[in-house]
Amino acid sequence: MLFMVIERFAGCDPVPVYRRVRDSGRSLPEGLIYVGSWIEPNFDRCFQLMQCDDLRLLQEWVLSWRGSGITFEIVPVVSSDETRAVVAPHLDGAVP
Repeated sequence: MLFMVIERFAGCDPVPVYRRVRDSGRSLPEGLIYVGSWIEPNFDRCFQLMQCDDLRLLQEWVLSWRGSGITFEIVPVVSSDETRAVVAPHLDGAVP
């Protein structure tokens, strides 16, 4: 499953987080896969796409960042291609 992880940097300051990643890595438990990330220009939020089959891995990862000043929001997501396949059979049908 894919998850959009929305992190909020304390005080819009990404430096402590980037320092920790540089020095210690992402602290990902085995089975949790980092896909990619995007940062807002004002450094308020980071949007990370993560993949795993066991939600406990996300919980373990979030706990490993405890005390860092980051807050997390985790949203399950489905890719556009997969969603298109689900929606396609309904495109020509009657609207309920």
